[in-house]
Amino acid sequence: MKLNTESNFDFSGGIIPPLVTPMLDDDSLDLEGLGKLIAHVIAGGVNGVFILGTTGESTNLSNKLKHELTQKTCELVNGRIPVLVGITDTSIVESVKLANTAKEAGASALVAAPPYYYALSQQELLEYYTDLNQRLPLPLFLYNMPVHTKTVIEPKTVAELSKLSGVIGLKDSSANSVYFNKLIHTMKGQPDFSLWVGPEEIMAEAVLMGASGGVNGGANIFPELYVALYKAAKSGDLEKVRKLHDQVMLISDSLYTIGKYGSSYLKGVKAALSVLGICSDFMASPLHNFGKSEKDQVAKAVENIKSMIG
Repeated sequence: MKLNTESNFDFSGGIIPPLVTPMLDDDSLDLEGLGKLIAHVIAGGVNGVFILGTTGESTNLSNKLKHELTQKTCELVNGRIPVLVGITDTSIVESVKLANTAKEAGASALVAAPPYYYALSQQELLEYYTDLNQRLPLPLFLYNMPVHTKTVIEPKTVAELSKLSGVIGLKDSSANSVYFNKLIHTMKGQPDFSLWVGPEEIMAEAVLMGASGGVNGGANIFPELYVALYKAAKSGDLEKVRKLHDQVMLISDSLYTIGKYGSSYLKGVKAALSVLGICSDFMASPLHNFGKSEKDQVAKAVENIKSMIG
């Protein structure tokens, strides 16, 4: 039975960074770095933090580390902003265990992508999320991430799942604007169900079309910029949107394209945070952080971005 589907926080809009996971080695958190990172994004005006997503390397972390990160993050945030905890797993049992830890630690909501490995049908997605939702102690955001899960949560499926008590929104990281606009159209009669976009390159566009806000990796590094861009888009200040969007694209073009890696985005974010002295850039196996020459490129890019955004 569901223990509690109420939240004390308003998830209607804003910027919620998908936090990186600061680490010292494959099974140890960089606790000092985690504290600095949380202080950094809160000072930047974000509306919440999301841990254990793609940017948080969730699939590469041990269960022990996931639970520890959840507890430490909630402790460090100390109720100042919402904490969203990713519980995506191939085992529903492990998802529920982590959800219970999140509840006990003081998190505000949970986020779950479809279980990866098997490509689930829409009917199987309905069955899975209905089963999962019944076991959760906190509100749930759906997470559409087809590049990693091989499954798209179709708009009609989202509409069906939104009828479940406690399913309160969706984060879309498909980078598919057609899909997202169809989703906005499908859900337009449900203002209490919030829609969030992951790729920062289309965040302003999505907010202008009705999205609730962004869950953008670059907000780990320059949170004030993403908050300002969201506010400009929300208010319809197109001149300011164009200016700030150009700055976000500069970050994307200069930090997320270094090296020929599928993980260049994540390596770039972590390296930039390391250059800024916020946290370690260690990455959990099978990923590895940039070497010296690539990190030198990151350092130059960070200085250039800082000079451009002021």
